[in-house]
Amino acid sequence: MHNLARYLVFFQYIGTKYSGVVKAPPHQLRKGVQNYLEDAIRRLKPLNPVSLTISSRTDTGVHALSNSAHFDLQRKNDNPPFPEDSLVDAINFHLGTAQIRVTRAHRVPDDFHARYCAQSRSYIYRIALGVPHHSQLPLIEHDLCWNIRSTELDVGAMREAAALLVGVHDFSSFRAVNSDLPFKNPVKTLDVASIQPGSSFTQAHFHREIPLLELTFTSRSFLYKQVRRMTGALVAVGQGRLSLHNLKEILEARDSLAYPQGLVAPARGLFLTRVDYRATDIQFSQQTSEE
Repeated sequence: MHNLARYLVFFQYIGTKYSGVVKAPPHQLRKGVQNYLEDAIRRLKPLNPVSLTISSRTDTGVHALSNSAHFDLQRKNDNPPFPEDSLVDAINFHLGTAQIRVTRAHRVPDDFHARYCAQSRSYIYRIALGVPHHSQLPLIEHDLCWNIRSTELDVGAMREAAALLVGVHDFSSFRAVNSDLPFKNPVKTLDVASIQPGSSFTQAHFHREIPLLELTFTSRSFLYKQVRRMTGALVAVGQGRLSLHNLKEILEARDSLAYPQGLVAPARGLFLTRVDYRATDIQFSQQTSEE
């Protein structure tokens, strides 16, 4: 099997139409991004069964500018492994009209793992201010940000609150309950929690200016719905619905039930923007593969 190759691919998607990034079960009508990627790779007619290992799970309605996954591919008739650029073009051709695109591919060592080798992940959450209803957004922004009625957010207080979350904490209060709950360590290191002005994709062309905020979060890994819960809490601080003391109490409670109901930010404003790896981890050596 000298022509069996492992690839790391980076891919982007608009998550609105999909059940999330991971594969949906056969009986489910709405499919995951993984379903479409695996179907496209199977159309390359590999000898081996195709199975992607996704680095970063995203939920229904969440988008990605750069997620990643690895998979193995063995070509028929003893053909050599695909060149990386050719693989990108071939997968994108077979994705057709799906709102999913592979942006780049790397041939990686056989023991590389897209999830466990990731050094950090970054998310951006986009918030449109002064928009009473999402129907008043430009169409291109419709499912790509959270619209908030008021423009009166105390961004200074939000930044103070974000600073409380940076560092090593037990983030149990900021995770939603799911089947992984008993197996995931709730102690995470949040490296970045920043709040900066953003801009609409149509800023120069829409009939009125829409102020946007971008909340950026970076960590090696996150808990289930942690980013959306942190975002919702920071917005509540900006609206005066939570104080800094309240936020600190929620964090220190280390209990998902301590998180107030109705604060979780909706999925549509969230983008996975980066998954970073060490250059040495993704560097493929032909000599090593032949030993």
